[in-house]
Amino acid sequence: MNRLFFLIVSIFFCSVMLTAQEKKQYNILFIAVDDLRPDIGAYGNKLIKTPYIDRLAAMGTVFNRNYCQQAVCGPTRASIMTGMRPDFTKIWDLKTQMRDMNPDILTLPQHLIQQGYLTMGAGKIYHPTSAINKIDPLSWNAPYIAAKPADYALGKPAIGGYIKPENKALFQQKKTVQNSVDEDANLGSTKKIGPSVEAIDVPDHAYEDGVLALKVKEQLIKLNGSDKPFFMAVGFHKPHLPFIAPQKYWDLYKPEKLPLANFQEHAINSPELAYHTSGELRNYPDIPPHVQHQGAGNHIRLDTEKQRELLHGYYAAISYTDAQVGILLNTLDSLGTLENTIIVLWGDHGWHLGDHDMWNKHSNFEQATRSPLIIAAPGIKSGKTDALSEHLDIFPTICDLAGVAVPPHLQGKSLKPVMAGSKSIVKDFAVSQYPRSLPKTEMTEAGFKKAKMMGYSLRNDRYRLTVWMNDFTSAQPYDERKLYATELYDYRKDPLEKKNVAGDPSYIAIRAELMEQMKSFFKSQEKKL
Repeated sequence: MNRLFFLIVSIFFCSVMLTAQEKKQYNILFIAVDDLRPDIGAYGNKLIKTPYIDRLAAMGTVFNRNYCQQAVCGPTRASIMTGMRPDFTKIWDLKTQMRDMNPDILTLPQHLIQQGYLTMGAGKIYHPTSAINKIDPLSWNAPYIAAKPADYALGKPAIGGYIKPENKALFQQKKTVQNSVDEDANLGSTKKIGPSVEAIDVPDHAYEDGVLALKVKEQLIKLNGSDKPFFMAVGFHKPHLPFIAPQKYWDLYKPEKLPLANFQEHAINSPELAYHTSGELRNYPDIPPHVQHQGAGNHIRLDTEKQRELLHGYYAAISYTDAQVGILLNTLDSLGTLENTIIVLWGDHGWHLGDHDMWNKHSNFEQATRSPLIIAAPGIKSGKTDALSEHLDIFPTICDLAGVAVPPHLQGKSLKPVMAGSKSIVKDFAVSQYPRSLPKTEMTEAGFKKAKMMGYSLRNDRYRLTVWMNDFTSAQPYDERKLYATELYDYRKDPLEKKNVAGDPSYIAIRAELMEQMKSFFKSQEKKL
């Protein structure tokens, strides 16, 4: 009887342990990289040095065709963190706070707290002006990690992150000048004090991202062995302007070897409204002397010398951030948890590097809306996919991979079926949007009473249809009288977006089909919003 009793007890406890193992909640490392376009080795760039992000890509799934919801920090980060489109969050700029518009909106880390997770953040996850206290305290149940002046190798950098003595001196001379966080060309950015680039021989932790990586490394070590799963969100600032990195990362590249944008013109037949004047870049004092455009229209015509310097800085800043990602991966590896952690790395949007004669983001073109997304998860084979995905999909995908409930109201879809190979696609198109303002003369000529415009861009496997609507959001019924301009690009024939074929007779059927898809999309949003 005793033997039978112990056998039954043993079987019971084994069953409980197996059940507990099956329900194990994985730790999650959530890495955001500011202004990173898909210019890394995992996306086919053979010149750039990104060994650690490439290592992550070799572990996980690379989403080749991932798109942001709006190509500027505040709106797209709000969409990532809530799984909702900008027309729901009502964040279309860098001035509106998310919870002023939606006090009870549910964020990804908030949801994970409800599922038993410890959530903590470091660096830039939300855009500072879009979140309460710059971080949205409701999203975290552990203290937000912040750097102290003593954490920096050479003392805290100046505003903008500058370390070079002559650059820091600029700020000491102009302490009363405020450096604006507003980076949108359409919102009137304040002039910057320092230059657009900086290179100096200093250790990585002389700059903010290097300090951030070390602080998070320390936290990961403390969390090792915790009986509670964690969600660690880390937001690196580079390669956002100014392009700043230690000299050793600049030394990885020869500027004359870096390719300038192949097409630096506006697309034929495209509306001027689709472009901007690269205002964010122009705000740096070293840029105006290199601007060659003097006429009307949204042009900059930056000279080749400055283009190469900016390319050099962008590449150096990416390699610098890659090294910080390496610190996090190596830490997990040394703890023996690298293979058992869900790791997500994303760039908040793309970035123009002179293509279409534009710099920065702030458009609906491919270079601004296409964004890197890499997800590694335990038990899922690595690979690459051309399945269309959106930033909206990150929230439900993390939930699905972590084995927690997916909130039913989310507007994104889980990408786990694509990662696991059970589905080849989860959606037929991705939608981005961007606001503009019409000049008063054009507003009057078009018969509009308001200048505000919204461009909605539908990207499918081959085409991009963009419609510019006046005083309209997708919360309203579609009204053709509000349609101001239409763009259509055929990426199979025209990968550089050289010609808008919306008015081409040979594309009438394609345009009509895509327009019906756009109207159907508007209708679906109207019901939800």
